[in-house]
Amino acid sequence: MENLDISEIFKAREVLKNVAVETPVVGPTNISDRCEVYLKAECLQLTGSFKLRGAYYKISQLSDEEKSRGVIACSAGNHAQGVALGATHNGIKSLICLPAGAPLSKIEATKRLGAEVCLVDGVYDDAYEKALELRDKEGYTFVHPFDDVKVIAGQGTIGIEIIEQLPQTQAIVVPIGGGGLISGIAFAVKTLRPDIKIYGVQAEGAPSMKKSIDEGKRVHLDSVSTIADGISVKEPGINTFEMCRKYVDEVVTVTDDEVAAAILNLLEKQKMVAEGAGAVSVAAVMFNKLPVDGKKVVCVVSGGNIDVNILNRAMTRGLVKSGRVTTVTLDLSDRPGALSGVCKVIADLGANVLSVIHERVSTSTQINGCVIHMELETRNNEHVAEIRKGLEDAGYSLITEIRNKG
Repeated sequence: MENLDISEIFKAREVLKNVAVETPVVGPTNISDRCEVYLKAECLQLTGSFKLRGAYYKISQLSDEEKSRGVIACSAGNHAQGVALGATHNGIKSLICLPAGAPLSKIEATKRLGAEVCLVDGVYDDAYEKALELRDKEGYTFVHPFDDVKVIAGQGTIGIEIIEQLPQTQAIVVPIGGGGLISGIAFAVKTLRPDIKIYGVQAEGAPSMKKSIDEGKRVHLDSVSTIADGISVKEPGINTFEMCRKYVDEVVTVTDDEVAAAILNLLEKQKMVAEGAGAVSVAAVMFNKLPVDGKKVVCVVSGGNIDVNILNRAMTRGLVKSGRVTTVTLDLSDRPGALSGVCKVIADLGANVLSVIHERVSTSTQINGCVIHMELETRNNEHVAEIRKGLEDAGYSLITEIRNKG
């Protein structure tokens, strides 16, 4: 592991003073009734993500000879924009390898910031291999997205800001992909305020750091799959793994449905747009994954660069997870007025019917029966349970429990 000194983070802060925004700590919010939640809004950063900090600081510290060769990077999208902006500001050519499945908004934003883009089939790790290949072939200077002490130092400036903005902080919750963000924050905070707990959060479909820490060695996942594309990393870095082992108190995972619910909460209640990777910290607190009851907690919302189409899907999943939209399937007698009776029960219980699918040729247990699928707009999961009970009490047969789609 390369050595990092706290003085490097303070140096990075000076370099970034006129480049990166000192993003606000927003709150307290109503995200949890078990703890006092604040949000470090890196989604409001220039380029829409914390990645600008590490990328710009790294590029600023390159030698003239390294700059002359141009820089190359790999990214799921946010590091790409940070490198593109940093390179353009410094008059350096940049080439970015992105996964072909990266959101179009991130691809186009990277191009607008002055970089050339090379799309690579697969995920981040495949883009990484392509970037190394082009580095060796063309002589570019490689800017690693997370496993570089200068990149980590740039991200660590967030930790210093949190301590200064909210000195009474007791815990900080940070998304983890490759681990650069949490390594920088954890190193800075534990150096200056060792009493503050640092918790990391990964997507359940890409738990490379959690598995690595659990097994005591770096683990390479065969595949990753998550709505949080920005933290979809198969293997943590050498430096970041060791720093997380040393400075991070615990790493947990959240499901895609929990992430979607967090995105919806941030958008609807906090008026804050977050991408999947940026919302995992909030999801961990919302769904009680961490021992933070009664504490003042800062969740780092690391980015807001979410594609509009993905946002739409996430909102739908979030509505389902939070019990705001649900589906009920009924085995119903196929006679006049039968459906109106169901609708009356639902209306009396305060739900709204969004759609109805009526199947006569079906698996109904009645010869003259049919199956009805109803999508309902509801208040919460308690309301969903109330509607199910109301339908059963009224004598209707639910083929399956009222279930969440998605």
